[in-house]
Amino acid sequence: MRADTDAGPIPLKIVVAGGFGVGKTTLVRALSEIPPLLTEESMTSASVGVDDVAAVPDKATTTVAMDFGRITVDESIVLYLFGTPGQDRFWFMWDELARGAVGAVVLVDLRRVDECFAAIDYCESRRLPFVVAVNQFPETDGFGLETVRDALALASDVPVVRMDARRDESCLATLITLVEHALARSAVPH
Repeated sequence: MRADTDAGPIPLKIVVAGGFGVGKTTLVRALSEIPPLLTEESMTSASVGVDDVAAVPDKATTTVAMDFGRITVDESIVLYLFGTPGQDRFWFMWDELARGAVGAVVLVDLRRVDECFAAIDYCESRRLPFVVAVNQFPETDGFGLETVRDALALASDVPVVRMDARRDESCLATLITLVEHALARSAVPH
């Protein structure tokens, strides 16, 4: 039998969830040390009336399965990122993507806050530790994090952070917050 130090790194699965066009693919792309697996496809006329691009008018693609990336933290921990598709029609995939996850990052665009409720409800109903990450979009700086917490009716122990999905250091800080939150929750007897 090998000693624990020789067993290799511990794989930790993290789900990146949220509404359509909120920055999930951008986060996975910003952090992955390998070329990320992205299942983006061009949006077609079939998405008219289904995918609301009013807040993201330059969006030309959409995730149709999942995004996948990897981050080696150190010799003992490797994070695997699984980005969910944001549209309702793909929710059937979430159970498989979340199976075995240590937690989730729920991305929020404050211009379209209603689109994050499904991901929050999903995490709460499955007792999956999660952090709410307010992605930096234009015209969203005026809302304090406690105002966001109240608007989303979040429990006091759910971390709420600001981040910019385009900046790897911002994304990494969010993942660290999530892992610390998941560890703290696992230490509390239920």
